Amino acid sequence: MSKKIGILTSGGDAPGMNAAIRAFVREGISLGYEILGIEYGYAGLLENKIKLLSSRDVGLIISQGGTFLKTSRSEEFKTENGQKKAAETLHKAGINALCVIGGEGSFQGLKALSQYFKGCLVGIPGTIDNDIPGTEYTIGFNTAVETAVNAVDKIRDTALSHGRIFFVEVMGRRSGNIATATALACGAEDVLIPEIKTNIEELCQRLVHSQQKGKLFSVVIVSEGDDAGGAFKIGEIVKEKTGLPERVTILGHLQRGGTPSVYDRIMASKMGIKAVEFIKNDMNLVFTSFKKGEVVPEPIGSTQQLSNVNAKSRVEMVRVLAG
Repeated sequence: MSKKIGILTSGGDAPGMNAAIRAFVREGISLGYEILGIEYGYAGLLENKIKLLSSRDVGLIISQGGTFLKTSRSEEFKTENGQKKAAETLHKAGINALCVIGGEGSFQGLKALSQYFKGCLVGIPGTIDNDIPGTEYTIGFNTAVETAVNAVDKIRDTALSHGRIFFVEVMGRRSGNIATATALACGAEDVLIPEIKTNIEELCQRLVHSQQKGKLFSVVIVSEGDDAGGAFKIGEIVKEKTGLPERVTILGHLQRGGTPSVYDRIMASKMGIKAVEFIKNDMNLVFTSFKKGEVVPEPIGSTQQLSNVNAKSRVEMVRVLAG
């Protein structure tokens, strides 16, 4: 196997990506590899934005959000010609092992690249949505939830002072993991997620019932992918049907940034080290999966669902605990 290994970050950034890069670079160097950083993801690979990384290059990045290597999405890479060009770029650079940190779309890119690149391809799951099949955890989820919970804790003060319903929209186009975790951690009255069709009438009944029981305010967490149209539309409908005063807050990309949590730094570091180990052992098309407390290889493209509690159970838990 060549002594040159490439690493890039792709798709949406996630807190902890830098910790994974740092661990990967330093573990690789300690084993005698040359580590080449590819800037701006697959797009940067196509443009040959490749540089040799030293141990010093990744100093002080463990506490930084975002990604030191930068990231992007590439339409060209989705084409057959783009994938062939990417493989040729890796070949010309003398790289025959590549690690990609990203979400499910980034992993699909690795599978597509494998048709033309015959070296070792491994992935590290980095997405705040925690929605990659085959692993219990993805880098960035813990920090994103903490960011959302801290914001909701502040919003609750205003909600209580004015006696209002606050609809707080969090990220999660296809997954309600951030929403349900945030709702459980902040004691929200309700949570609306993409996995479960929203019944506005039942939501209104629950909110009115809460007020009748003496609750002075309510907080409802809404995942951005909820089928009812998002927090603003839901808020308008609820106000029209119940007459209850409401306000809407969209947290948006606030959840992607910021200093990664201790948990994300540790998990990312473990995964970065394991990714180098997989390459050393010539393991191809696998990613660093977290299962039962261990980081283990899992085939890229796995369909194994490892959620400990299904979406319906998590939503029911939030509503029961709302009291």
